[in-house]
Amino acid sequence: MSRTVKIVLAIVGILILLILVLPFLIPVNQFRPTIEQKASAALARQVHLGNLSFSLLSGSLAADDLSIADDPQFSQSAFLTAKSLKVGVEIMPLIFSKSLNVTGVVIDSPQVTLLRNAGGDWNYSSLGGSTAKSPSSPSNPGQFSVQKLELKNGRITIGNVNTQKRSVYDNVSVTASNVSLASKFPVTVSADLPGGGTFKLDGTAGPLDQTNNVLSPVDAKLTISSLNLASTGFLDPSAGLGGLLDLDATLSSVNGQSETKGSAKLSKALLIAGGSPSSAPVTVDFDTHYDLRKNSGVLDPSSLKIGSAVAHLNGTYVVPTDGAVLRIKVEAQNMPAKDLEAFLPALGINLPKGASLQAGTLSTNLDMDGPTNKMVTTGTVVLNNGKLAGFDLGSKLSAVSSLLGVKTGNDLVIEKLSSNLRMAPEGIKADNFNAVVPAFGTLVGAGTIDSKNRLDFKMAATLSSSASTTAASATPASGVGGLIGKFSGGGGNCKSGGTTIPFQIQGTTSDPKFIPDVGGLASGMLKSQLGCAGNLIPGKSQAGTPNNPLGQLGGLFGKKKPPQ
Repeated sequence: MSRTVKIVLAIVGILILLILVLPFLIPVNQFRPTIEQKASAALARQVHLGNLSFSLLSGSLAADDLSIADDPQFSQSAFLTAKSLKVGVEIMPLIFSKSLNVTGVVIDSPQVTLLRNAGGDWNYSSLGGSTAKSPSSPSNPGQFSVQKLELKNGRITIGNVNTQKRSVYDNVSVTASNVSLASKFPVTVSADLPGGGTFKLDGTAGPLDQTNNVLSPVDAKLTISSLNLASTGFLDPSAGLGGLLDLDATLSSVNGQSETKGSAKLSKALLIAGGSPSSAPVTVDFDTHYDLRKNSGVLDPSSLKIGSAVAHLNGTYVVPTDGAVLRIKVEAQNMPAKDLEAFLPALGINLPKGASLQAGTLSTNLDMDGPTNKMVTTGTVVLNNGKLAGFDLGSKLSAVSSLLGVKTGNDLVIEKLSSNLRMAPEGIKADNFNAVVPAFGTLVGAGTIDSKNRLDFKMAATLSSSASTTAASATPASGVGGLIGKFSGGGGNCKSGGTTIPFQIQGTTSDPKFIPDVGGLASGMLKSQLGCAGNLIPGKSQAGTPNNPLGQLGGLFGKKKPPQ
C-alpha cells in the first residue's frame, strides 16, 4: 500500500474517531442554562430544556424535551411543549472556545395552546413583549437573532379561557429565516384545518410590537382551501350553518389596524337549520378593515355573486370571546331568478317536485344582525315577471278551481310577488305576502316555514275580473256560477268585484298542500290583508247581506276539504 493511501486512511480514521468521541468530550449540558436564559429573555416566558446532546455531523445540539410557560393570567399549564429540540451551532467556536453561537432552531412535534380571554386578548400577545420593555432584563431581546427557525409536525389547539370548546389544527408548520425580534423577517405558516382543508400564510412579520405581540406588523398572502365551516368549532352545529370555504386574500396589519382584501367562495352552503346544501357556489369579493385593539371591523362595499346574480354588501362586525356578531346590509336589484334557484335549498326552500324557476328578476333589501350562530335576517323581497315552470297552481287548488272553473295552465306565471321576510335559525316567517297571478288573480296572506321545511300559511285568493267572468260562464247559473255572478257583480259592501276564497298552505316547500279554509280560519288575516273582503268570510253573518254568496259557497265545501 502506498504511503499516500496510508496517510489518507489515517486521516479518515482520526476523523471518524473525533466524530465518535468528541461529542462526549464537550460538556454540552453546561450550555443548557445559557440557552434557557437567552430563550426566556427573548420570549418573556420561562423556558425549560431536557438533557442536551451534541452531533458533530449535523453541527447541532439536541434536547430531549422543551417546555415554554404560558402567561399566568391565562393558564398555569405550558404554552408550548415538544419532545425534541435541535439547535444549530457554529462548530469551531464551540470546540475551541466553548462559545455558543446559534444558527438555527428546529422544534419537532410541538403542542401549542392558544387561548383568548373575556377581554379579547390572546395568551401569545405578551410573548416576547414584557421583557423587551424592561431595561433590567438579563438579555436584550432586540439582539436575539437566528438564521432559521422551524416548527414542524405541530398541533395547535385554539379556544377560550372559560370554556372547554376547542378547535384543533394538525400538521402545523412554521418556517422563518433571519429571525430578529427587532426587524422584519420572512415567514411561512401552514396547517391542516379541522374537518379537512388547508391553511397557508406566506409573507413577512415584525418587528415585534413591544406592548402587544398581536399588534406586530404583518404583510402576507392568505390561502384557505376547503375549510369545513361546520367543523371549525367557532360555529354552533345546531344553528344549521355549514359549507366549504375557499379563500384567497392579502393581509396587511400596521399599528393595530388590519386590512384583508380578496375573494372567498362558499360551496355547499347551508345557512339555516332544516336546509340542504346549495348546489351553486357563492362568491364574495370583499374588503374589510379590522381594529385589533377593539376587536371590531368594518366591511367596506363588497359584492356577493351567485351565477350572474349580484348583491352588494356592507356593514360592521365585532369579534367577542365566542364567535362573531354581524350587522350587514344586503341590497340587490333585478337578480336573475333562474340563477338563484340552486341556492334556495340553503335557505330551507325547496321548489315543488318537477318545478323550476325559468324567468323573473329578484330585488331585495335585507339586514343581517346578530351572532353567526343566531343570525336574524329581515327585510323585503320582490319578484317581478317570474315563471315557475312545471307548477300548475290550478291543480294544487283543485278544490277551488274545479268549482270555479279556473285553469292556470302547467306553468305558474307571476306578474309580481312581494313579502316581508324574517329568517332565523328556527325558520322563515313571511308577512304581507302578495302575489299577482294573471291567470288566477291575487294571492295574499302570511305564514311560516319551520326548520323542518313545514309550511303553515293562511292565505286568500281573489279572482281577477276576467277569471271570475270565465268561471261564471263556465258554471250553471243556478249553481256555483250563480254564486260567482252575485260576487262578481259587486254585491254587498265590497267594490273589488272579485271572488275571494280563503285557504291554507300546509305540507312542505317541496310538496305543498293547498286546503280550502271555508270554516273561517283565515278571517282574522282577511280583515287586515283584504279590508272589505274580510266582510265576506264564508259562514259569517253579514248585516245587509242575508244571502251572503260565500256563505252559500261554504256549504258546498263543508268546513274543511282534505288535500287533493
